Amino acid sequence: MSDQALPIEVLERVAERFRALGEPARLGLLSVMRDGERTVTELVGASGLSQANVSRHLRVLHAAGLVSRRREGAWVHYGLADDGVFQLCDLVCGRVEREVEDWRALVRGRQTETGSP
Repeated sequence: MSDQALPIEVLERVAERFRALGEPARLGLLSVMRDGERTVTELVGASGLSQANVSRHLRVLHAAGLVSRRREGAWVHYGLADDGVFQLCDLVCGRVEREVEDWRALVRGRQTETGSP
């Protein structure tokens, strides 16, 4: 990345993608698509969300450029537009996992000090 400030148009697009990723249900849908394309029906079954909810989240993800769609007859298949989204997710998830483990170790240490189970 250069030392130059990014144009506002680029910053707005980046912010749009972060907003799209800021919803746990959308992260779950992306996770299901990590192994390949899925139809709305498959995403409903895998996520436990309603069809309307899945469709709404897919619209947001598609508008943000995170999900592609491909029509095959009566079916629409959704997939990741770019696997790079998981580089970011893996980075953040790894950090969160380490924080949770640190917190758990801290809690276990306090329980040991106080004699709590």
